[in-house]
Amino acid sequence: MTEHTQSTLSLDEAARRLDHALARLEVRMSALASQAQGANGGLFDEDRANLATQLDAARGRERELAEAGAAASAALDRAIAGMRTALGD
Repeated sequence: MTEHTQSTLSLDEAARRLDHALARLEVRMSALASQAQGANGGLFDEDRANLATQLDAARGRERELAEAGAAASAALDRAIAGMRTALGD
């Protein structure tokens, strides 16, 4: 075999090995991309559930504040009525 033929064979072998490594890399990248998409969907569901829980808590606080506001308004009405009575209105 000549030196040129040996170089060509070595280059062909290196190209074949590079192609094989790139194919394995593509398979691995595809698997990782699929895995990441699955994880993102799970994160979205988790985030949505967390937001729903926070919304329920906020609605509960809103009801409590509305009840406290109504109670304060009723107490003010009673106080005003008492003051009017005391002043003779």
